[in-house]
Amino acid sequence: MGDGRAVPNRQLERVGHFKKLKAWQHARSLAVLSKAAIGRLPASERDGLADQWRRAAYSVVLNIAEGASRRRAGEFRRYLDIARASLDEIEAIIDLTIALGFFRPEELARLEAARDECARTVYGLLRKMSDAPKRTGSL
Repeated sequence: MGDGRAVPNRQLERVGHFKKLKAWQHARSLAVLSKAAIGRLPASERDGLADQWRRAAYSVVLNIAEGASRRRAGEFRRYLDIARASLDEIEAIIDLTIALGFFRPEELARLEAARDECARTVYGLLRKMSDAPKRTGSL
C-alpha cells in the first residue's frame, strides 16, 4: 500500500516487540551503566575484565531481544536463561572489581541496583513462562 497506511502483516507487528518488555528495558539501562563503569577501569584491565564485563552486559540485552523474536516459548526461555547467566556473571564482576580495589561499593551501588532489578524481571519472566500452560505453538 503506497498510501502510508500500515500493512496488516503479522511479522511487521512483531518489530519492536522486545522493547515493550520491562526485562529488556532494565537490561538496556544496565548495559549503559556498565559501559560508563567499564570506562573507569585501569588500562591494564581493558583487554581482560573490561572486555568480559562488556560482553556480559551486552549479552543480557541482546539475548532478551533475540529471544523475544522466537516463535516458541521454549526458545525464548533458552535465551532468557542465557541472559540470566550473564546477569550472574555481571554480579561476580561487580564483586571482583570492588575486591580488587577498582571501585568502592558506593560507586557501583546504582549499577548493582540496576543489575538486581534486571535479574528480578528476567527471573519473573522465566517463572511466568514456567507457570503458563505448555503450548507447542507460538507465544
